[in-house]
Parts: sequence; structure tokens; C-alpha cells
Amino acid sequence: MAQYPAGHRSSAGDWGLLLLRLTFGLLMAGHGAQKLFGIFGGRGLAATGRGFEALGYHPGKVFALICGLSEALGGLGLALGFLTPLAAAAIVGVMINAMATVTGAHGLWTTQGGVEDGLGVTVAALAVAALGPGRLAVDRFFPWGRGGWLPLAVALGLGGTGAAITLTL
Repeated sequence: MAQYPAGHRSSAGDWGLLLLRLTFGLLMAGHGAQKLFGIFGGRGLAATGRGFEALGYHPGKVFALICGLSEALGGLGLALGFLTPLAAAAIVGVMINAMATVTGAHGLWTTQGGVEDGLGVTVAALAVAALGPGRLAVDRFFPWGRGGWLPLAVALGLGGTGAAITLTL
């Protein structure tokens, strides 16, 4: 089991990773809650499902539920540094779908409705998987808590595979 050295105190990097995880994780969790519960100015599951139907996802409400849960649970996992590679995979999968179906046709910049935000969230999730969530995380007690190529591959592989399957349905 990978552990941090005894007596080792948290570093500025650990606090930086915590800030990154909390910011992106809680924003994603809130975004998922908008879809699931209609809070934070969201439309709720029924209206989000109708929006997913309009994008070609059938049945829309099922895909809205999957998306909302992926954002909410992936975001909370990232924020806590809990099951970080899986949390990152959930976020990566959702973001790839959003970029492919909603923002990709509008170019890079958000001002034109482009992929800028989705790309930033995706890269942040992958970076946390690669670096590990830091000492201030639940995962610090587990082997994947130190980051590395395998957690990065899990996050990218599962997220990409999930997105590809969803986009082909």
C-alpha cells in the first residue's frame, strides 16, 4: 500500500491539489445537482431529459440521469480525493460527450459556445489522476492515491470508453 512518509507534513503542492480538486469537483457536483434536482438554477431531471432527447439521446431522461450522476458523484469523488481515477473517468466521459454533441461545432472559445470550458475541466480531472489527489485526500491511504500512469490510463480509458459507447447509442 502506497503511503506518505511518517512525519511528512503537507506541502504547498498538496494544498494546491486540494484547491484544484475542491474547485473543479464541487463545481461539477453542483452542475450534476442542477440536472438531477433542479437546484442552483438548474432545470431538473424531466426538463434536462427533454433537452437530451433534442440532442439525440434516447431515452433522454435515462441519459440525463446518467450524466447528472456522473457529474455529481464524479465531482464529489474528485473534491474528496476519493476513488480519484474513477471520479476523473466519470468527469472525462461526460465532458467528451458534451464537447462532441454540444460545444464541438462552435470551435474553441466559450464566447462562441465552444469547447474551452469542457476541455479545461477534462484536463484538470486527468491531471489530478496523473499527479494523485495529494496528501489531503481520502485516497492517500491507497496505492492509486500517489497518481501515476496507471491511474491516468484508468481515468482516460474508462472515461473515453464510456463516452464512445454513449455516443454510438
